[in-house]
Amino acid sequence: MKQCYQDAMAIVRKYGKPDLFITFTCNPRWPEIADNLAAHSTASDRPELVASVFHGKLRELIGDITVNRVFCNVLAYVYTIEFQKRGLPHAHILIILADDGKFRTAEDVDDLVCAYLPDPATNRRLHACVTSQIKNGPCGRINPQCPCMVDNSCSKDYPKPYAEETVYVSDGGYPKYRRPDHGQVVLLRNHQVGNEYVVPHNLYLLAKYDAPSMSRCALP
Repeated sequence: MKQCYQDAMAIVRKYGKPDLFITFTCNPRWPEIADNLAAHSTASDRPELVASVFHGKLRELIGDITVNRVFCNVLAYVYTIEFQKRGLPHAHILIILADDGKFRTAEDVDDLVCAYLPDPATNRRLHACVTSQIKNGPCGRINPQCPCMVDNSCSKDYPKPYAEETVYVSDGGYPKYRRPDHGQVVLLRNHQVGNEYVVPHNLYLLAKYDAPSMSRCALP
């Protein structure tokens, strides 16, 4: 672990601070897992199957980022894998972009990262993907008993305020993503919620991998 840490620090020292933080979690509903489970068994009963499928998906994702250049040219990347309480592997990925691909304006952010519900009338599949991956909440005043609540506030800072446009200052930290109050709502654990609970995501990667934490695609 110490050697991996030193390697990561050396990469950052040479190529600069990361531009993207992406999380990628194994989805037990992936067909490669679900279709190979015996009757009455769950993904947690087959850790070797889960790890194998996740490893293949992660390699494909890294290829999309580095070779297919979903986020433009990549100088370097580092990632670490942890296992969640249900035994599902979970990757934290840091991406360092080349100068010609770095985010300079709010428009650059909007081109690649979204934080609102797609219109189900025009793209039902994307709407279903985004809706199914809203895992946080509902919390705050409408559900103060939510596990994420600490001292009467959400530890993940949800619900987020609505915003009609993205606010981003280069080298200024996290952007404030566009979250329009356009009336789109979904039913989440018996509560109607809107864009205030949508986690930033890349639509292409979310639709392709249907992974719970592909929706956590953010600029550090």
